[in-house]
Amino acid sequence: MYKMPKESKIQTPEWIIKGFDSPAEYQKSLGKKVAKKKTSEKTFKLRLCPKCNSDEVGVVLTGEEGRRNDDWECRKCKFIGKSFKEKELTEEEFMKYLDEKGEEVA
Repeated sequence: MYKMPKESKIQTPEWIIKGFDSPAEYQKSLGKKVAKKKTSEKTFKLRLCPKCNSDEVGVVLTGEEGRRNDDWECRKCKFIGKSFKEKELTEEEFMKYLDEKGEEVA
């Protein structure tokens, strides 16, 4: 005999029940930090060495046992680690950064 699958019950979100206009407004009323809205503007992430502040950083690729491949290495001062600084730039800031660095921009 064929059994009908149980239908899942859809519940009204708590923020609607409490009378808020958006989930962000509800989270704010609870004292929780609300994530910023993403903008349509393109952003670029720049990884910097915590020791010498250089952007010449790359992933360490090794096949050694006991060593994971999520290490980063500064090519300038040879610092190796996981906690490299990350800076987020807008497209305009990134282009200015490349100009100052002397990189050719097409």
